[in-house]
Amino acid sequence: MERKLKIAIIGAGSTYTPELMEGIIKRKDSLPLHELALMDIDDRKLSIVGGLCERMTAAAGMSCQVIKTKDLDEALRGADFVLGQIRVGKLPARVLDEQIPLKYGLIGQETCGIGGFFKAMRTIPVMLDIAKRMEELCPDAWLINFSNPAGIITEAILNHTNVKMLGLCNVPYNMNKSIRESMELPNAELTYIGLNHLSWVTAIEQDGKDYLKTALDMGLNSETMKNIPSTGFSKELVQLVGAIPSSYLEYYYFKDKKLKLLKDAELSRGEKCMQIEEELLDIYSNAELHSKPELLSSRGGANYSEVAISLVDAIFNDKQEKHVVNLLNHGALPFMEDNDAIEVTAVIGKDGAKPIAVSEFDNQHIIDYMRMVKAYERETVAAAVEGSEAAAMRALMMNPLVGDYQTAHDCFQELKEAHKDYLPQFK
Repeated sequence: MERKLKIAIIGAGSTYTPELMEGIIKRKDSLPLHELALMDIDDRKLSIVGGLCERMTAAAGMSCQVIKTKDLDEALRGADFVLGQIRVGKLPARVLDEQIPLKYGLIGQETCGIGGFFKAMRTIPVMLDIAKRMEELCPDAWLINFSNPAGIITEAILNHTNVKMLGLCNVPYNMNKSIRESMELPNAELTYIGLNHLSWVTAIEQDGKDYLKTALDMGLNSETMKNIPSTGFSKELVQLVGAIPSSYLEYYYFKDKKLKLLKDAELSRGEKCMQIEEELLDIYSNAELHSKPELLSSRGGANYSEVAISLVDAIFNDKQEKHVVNLLNHGALPFMEDNDAIEVTAVIGKDGAKPIAVSEFDNQHIIDYMRMVKAYERETVAAAVEGSEAAAMRALMMNPLVGDYQTAHDCFQELKEAHKDYLPQFK
């Protein structure tokens, strides 16, 4: 008897949801979807985006039941997979994360620096609540989270709840794809090491040969994300690092240049996303539309459907495929602690993810950088879970994009006040 499958999307009013629907439709033969629960707290977006999702499944000839709901428990009850893509405070909160730090000479960004810190403060308590409800209502379900900051949320959930969970990001997929295409090595096995939004490719192997040195001699860069104003890495820098950095490393390696770009920009990335979101919602409202529109690719979430739904497929159908995911280390990287959330390649099957161990790793720059930022992430989780301002200050003083105590303190206080409605742990 064919197993019935229920997928719940939490934050389904996101304009990214048609990406996920595209992935589900593409795999409708291998994913026997019986029920799709679309949950969001925003009536307007849930109605518009959910309506498009209903039309997409109907046009694909899928007979699954589509439920639009604001009730988290209804969405979770009996789910096999829960896809998390929430944005606490919506895009206006992101804009505050981007703009307020600039007043203090700090980078304002969605996942890096003090802006990313506050996104974690808002998001972790809500994700922990979702995980606790999953323990009650769908204890065997997998939580696949791509709410940002994905790595820090992975660290919080896997160390503070009992849910089965993997963190996900489209950066590794896009990065690996662009490197294989640039090197004309379609079957290359890449060694991908790091934390979410702090990662490097350290080997490019095909037919028994490692092409990393060739790539470094070329000064090869991976594809940049659409949400990052990119200047790229010089040949000298990639050779100095001894690996190909992800585009998010520009915030760390070119901090001053990035800060100037952000200060000089007419609109923050969040403000641009608000404009794009309204355009998309207007397009989605067209009752004749039953496919994902091209404009969606101008957001930073390209290939999310491929990344997220292929991961669901690999677990559900025990495919034993290799995917880059966020999970607890458990010895995969000997230089990190077992309960550190890391972003590495793992083999995915019905029992979840088994990280591929990387032994004899000797890039000391990467080791030291990962340890430094992981110390920040640990304190960030403590601050979010305990509502500890002391932990918050320790975190921000360790963050390479913040550092200075007085600056961190003053900016923290202003952002805490700006986001007070979404920070119950600090009340």
